[in-house]
Amino acid sequence: MRRLFPLPTATVPSPETGLETGPDAGPDATADREWTLDELAAAYAYPAADDPVRSGRPGWLRANMVSSLDGAAHHEGRSQPLSGDADMRIFGVLRALADAVVVGAETVRREGYRPARARAAFTGRRAAAGQAPAPAIAVVSASLDLDFALPLFTEPLVPTLVVTGTGAPEERVRAARAAGAEVLFAGEGLGVDPARVPGALAERGHTRLLSEGGPRLLGQFAAAGALDEMCLSLSPVVAVGGAQRIMDGPAVAVPERFALVSVLEEAGFLFTRYRRF
Repeated sequence: MRRLFPLPTATVPSPETGLETGPDAGPDATADREWTLDELAAAYAYPAADDPVRSGRPGWLRANMVSSLDGAAHHEGRSQPLSGDADMRIFGVLRALADAVVVGAETVRREGYRPARARAAFTGRRAAAGQAPAPAIAVVSASLDLDFALPLFTEPLVPTLVVTGTGAPEERVRAARAAGAEVLFAGEGLGVDPARVPGALAERGHTRLLSEGGPRLLGQFAAAGALDEMCLSLSPVVAVGGAQRIMDGPAVAVPERFALVSVLEEAGFLFTRYRRF
């Protein structure tokens, strides 16, 4: 892996030791080599709570998606065929940094979601940040048409969250709670208001949020102005077919512009990171 953007700033030899010093001193980020988990964690760190970029935001919602060269978000219904080793390492690091992973119900059903696991490499980092051993999975669903007998609900290290509207079917709310899930309300009536989801999760202490889709949920977040950061892996494959784009939501009156933060490359994959202005 190598960093293509931003290019490292200048380092200078220390007059006392002769070693390179400066903000980018250390292993060469532009050399093609395998990055450590600590390096990837530093590259994808969430902005600090007092960072001006977070002003007025209840938390920080980033999304992580993979796309083929021709814009497909999946192949035959699953994202795995577009992925690769480096993409999966970054996927794991992003999860390990998050308080909660926010995902749509259809993606849970299609991808066979399981509870997030604790990773020994991040135990100290998470403890120091006041985080649980693993991120919670937060499933966004209006109907609560979910199989509460799945391991996602029966075997989580951290209780799974279900985010729905106040008009959700009462029997499904009871079933979710009986399975051990915590039910949060972020919307009136049957629907979920995507703009309210980050605030509902922040009230439970989950401010470092990661959305893994699917395209419909991510499109709703973007259209509602709730998306703070986009981590997009561009896969060097062509999928063709009729697959969705990475976002599939309501149109916005004016396209929202994001700023490029970083670009990493490995084995033809480009790992980009964009933030809202």
